[in-house]
Amino acid sequence: MNTMSSDDTPDTTRQPADKATRYAAPALEKGLDILEALSQTADGYTLNELCQTLGRNVNELFRMVVTLQRRGFIQADQNDRYTLTLKMFQLAHRQQPIKSLVSASLPLLHELAERARQSCHLSIFQNGRVVVIAQVDSPERWSFGLKIGVVMGLTDTSSGHVLLAYQDEIERTRMLSSHIRVEGELNMDPGQLFALLKEVRAKGYASMPSIQIDGITNIAFPVRSIGGRVVAAINVPHIARIDGTPRPNIEQIKEIMGNVCTRLSTRIGFDPYWVEPD
Repeated sequence: MNTMSSDDTPDTTRQPADKATRYAAPALEKGLDILEALSQTADGYTLNELCQTLGRNVNELFRMVVTLQRRGFIQADQNDRYTLTLKMFQLAHRQQPIKSLVSASLPLLHELAERARQSCHLSIFQNGRVVVIAQVDSPERWSFGLKIGVVMGLTDTSSGHVLLAYQDEIERTRMLSSHIRVEGELNMDPGQLFALLKEVRAKGYASMPSIQIDGITNIAFPVRSIGGRVVAAINVPHIARIDGTPRPNIEQIKEIMGNVCTRLSTRIGFDPYWVEPD
């Protein structure tokens, strides 16, 4: 006859909270801490600065840093300052929804750049940040554009305002609570932000001078998917010509952008006869 000792008896009184400790992976935690810390700085950290930032010693982080560098997630410059590579972005980019969105958008972004004679980019909200996932340069001799994979502020950019403005209250709160500030992002008073978002919804787009570079006016329009959900924003960082060369003005560019965004939205499942609920 088999017997079961008291040590073999399942403990049905143990609390689920124990799982967090029982299944902890300290090495993985350190690696993720390093990636998260580096994601919040444009200038990177030396190993000593990284240790100070994370409150750990060199012995704890050295092998982690070497491994992450060997696997291509981080890189070091000539001054031994570590920064993130684009590998995580590339991994995320392999997701089918993002690949499909980029594939559908690129022909229309090229058309927009050609018609507007300006650069343009497509961005989404992902993991607490606004991320550029596609970009096309102006056909002019000079242009201003953002690199693919660049992260931008959520609360102080026209793209961020578009992505926030059209969400319901629950989703907007989730986005703001998960928001990771980028370097140089301005503090935005909540009342001022919500007033700006209301204005965006009323106009159908966002437009504002760049807070980083003089002479740039950022114009962003929403890209909608099934059910009218805004999933991305197209932005034109408008550079004004002062030499008298005829080029589309800002109002004409807004018309072009509105047309392009409507067509892209239709391509990814938006019903053009959909009516936004009150």
